[in-house]
Amino acid sequence: MDLRQLEIIRAIADTGSFTRAGARLHVSQSAISRQILLLEEELHEPLFLRFGRQVQITPAGEALLQLSNRMFADIRETCATIVDRQKNLSGTLNLVGGMTVCLYLFPRLLKEFRRHHPDVEIRIATGGMQRLLRRLRSGRADLALLTLPVNEPGLTTVPVLREELLLVMPPGHALERVKHPLDPAALIGEPFIIFEAGSNTRRAIDDFFLREQITPKVVTETENVEIMKAMVASGLGISIVPFQSVAHETRSGTLSVARIRGQQLVRETGWVYRTGERVPRVVQEMMATLTRIAPQLQLSAESRPAIDAEPAIAAHRRRKSG
Repeated sequence: MDLRQLEIIRAIADTGSFTRAGARLHVSQSAISRQILLLEEELHEPLFLRFGRQVQITPAGEALLQLSNRMFADIRETCATIVDRQKNLSGTLNLVGGMTVCLYLFPRLLKEFRRHHPDVEIRIATGGMQRLLRRLRSGRADLALLTLPVNEPGLTTVPVLREELLLVMPPGHALERVKHPLDPAALIGEPFIIFEAGSNTRRAIDDFFLREQITPKVVTETENVEIMKAMVASGLGISIVPFQSVAHETRSGTLSVARIRGQQLVRETGWVYRTGERVPRVVQEMMATLTRIAPQLQLSAESRPAIDAEPAIAAHRRRKSG
């Protein structure tokens, strides 16, 4: 058995005919028949049943067809990897992420990426979770950085960051004068400006309210964290947001933050991409760039280090190769 014979099996299965398989591979129909006969004699099993001009693959032929698909996929992937290593990255990467990611993480990430790969054109899109997942599944996006969990068939997730969620309030707010960390009961009756329902960040916040048996007084729901901060600074309510979105305001004194006693409010962010035979090099390089800059990101009030994504990426590759 050799690769040429496996290629012939694929051609017959694809075209449904020995004659059309020969035309695809630029050989005669008799040459196709001869190679199939040799294989059938070697295996002592028929590979195709002939019904006039029609053929039907047998279980033995189906097993060889699957082997052929795996082997040629491995060949394509190996060749593409070798070619990738020989050239500078170029082309287009369609990258998507939520509002907070686009505002506070993508600028630093893309600046670092462009420093190493100036020939790659990067296109950014943002929106709600379901809209971004549709872009991924349809192929209009190559890579997403989203709040986890994302449990969607056909998509692979790689956790990258754990961001602390903190209570944010205007300077001089009554809760500033309460002993910190705050007792959850101190939040009862406070007006809240929070993320829209449906996002994973909102689910984490709702889970906290449920655990503490708090019915929040929600005055505004929005996905735009800049709107949330402006409304909090104006005294219209308090909020719970990722620390990196208010790190600047905390340093300048225009907003105050506090932790809640007995709670570790965090959200996990990760890469999401279509599950397939091969992760393109440009996607791998973008993921590696975030791993490189992650220790510089302000993800909590103490700037705890982010998760290193490389072990998770390597583990995913081992599972696929196994």
